[in-house]
Amino acid sequence: MTHRLTPKDILALGFMTFALFVGAGNIIFPPMVGIQSGEHVWVAALGFLITAVGLPVITVIALARVGGGIDALSSPIGKAAGLLLATVCYLAVGPLFATPRTATVSFEVGIAPLTGDGPLPLFIYSVVYFILVMGISLYPGKLLDTVGNILAPLKIVALAVLGVAALLWPAGNFAPATDVYQHAAFSNGFVQGYLTMDTLAAQVFGIVIVNAARSRGVSDARLLTRYTIMAGLIAGVGLTLVYLSLFNLGSHSASIVDQNANGAIILHNYVQHTFGSMGSSFLAALIFVACMVTAVGLTCACAEFFQQYLPLSYRTLVFILGLFSMLVSNLGLSHLIQISIPVLTAIYPPCIVLVVLSFTLNWWNKSSRIIAPTMLISLIFGIFDAIKTTHFKAVLPAWSQQLPLAEQGLAWLPPSLAILVVVAIVDRVLGRQQVTAQQ
Repeated sequence: MTHRLTPKDILALGFMTFALFVGAGNIIFPPMVGIQSGEHVWVAALGFLITAVGLPVITVIALARVGGGIDALSSPIGKAAGLLLATVCYLAVGPLFATPRTATVSFEVGIAPLTGDGPLPLFIYSVVYFILVMGISLYPGKLLDTVGNILAPLKIVALAVLGVAALLWPAGNFAPATDVYQHAAFSNGFVQGYLTMDTLAAQVFGIVIVNAARSRGVSDARLLTRYTIMAGLIAGVGLTLVYLSLFNLGSHSASIVDQNANGAIILHNYVQHTFGSMGSSFLAALIFVACMVTAVGLTCACAEFFQQYLPLSYRTLVFILGLFSMLVSNLGLSHLIQISIPVLTAIYPPCIVLVVLSFTLNWWNKSSRIIAPTMLISLIFGIFDAIKTTHFKAVLPAWSQQLPLAEQGLAWLPPSLAILVVVAIVDRVLGRQQVTAQQ
């Protein structure tokens, strides 16, 4: 007998997927883009939505088509390169950046206004926070029940309240856009979408979504693909609505907070301005639930991945990942963001190339001829873009500053398209030669 999900379970799976995605970065970066882009907010928002909603949903669909794992998605570039890519993605969205960031954001919004932004309160909070994360992560089979049916609806209701408030009670008027958004609003929004890490997270969450459906007895591959795609689309709609409300909130907040403030401060000031101290408590609870759900999903996914390659049990890996994330979180939010920007700027381009080209596999005689060179070029030029975000940009050769789209942080795109055309022609020629030889 073929097991199928009920409409309620499909909705819960979509809510769970949405809740896994909406974590720290999704809540703090849109208000920052909103306040800095000023009158160009909706142009910047369009770029942001492409990398923060479009690409993650496409990634979930791509993973569903190959069975839910990044290892299957990366098969055209070879086993060793695929494993390296997967490891980098899991570490980036796991213990190095995304998981620790969930703790620092929830601390800065909910606890720091009461205790001060000192190292001791952050340490105590991170210990309690990650004890809870590790406790829930020990039972991955219960995710659909705990996250999909309980925590996700709570998060959705809270975000809806915040979104409606931002629409009905804006804090003020637009401030003039900052220099970078005056000249390149769309591309800056596009690159800012990297910082949510959702395309990387989607590569990690794909298998979590599939396993959640399997926990309900679904084993048919076609049904698993269909349910995963439906969950991704539900999450995409939810993410879009959240981002649009947060862009609107940020763009009208220049009168109550500095234009260069981080997203946690913008949100806190807006809620304090609109709802008073009661609103601050509400926001703290919202951010805590949002960040906790994402941290649990990431910890489960990372533990399941590394369990395949290390002589350690799932439970042991949950504790190792949780403790390491706790230590990293004590660097603080600003330091974490500063460290993550160059890393994400470098690794996002090859991930984008892999996901997009995964839909074209049937076009080629040999897909590895196409995907591997294009990813390599995108990585090389992505590294140039990454170095430009650091203090070492002076070491770059002068020609790298003159590349098309270099000022927009998209120097990787033209050379990647150029190499794609070249290898596509090579693939066609070699394919014809092979056919001729066989005749």
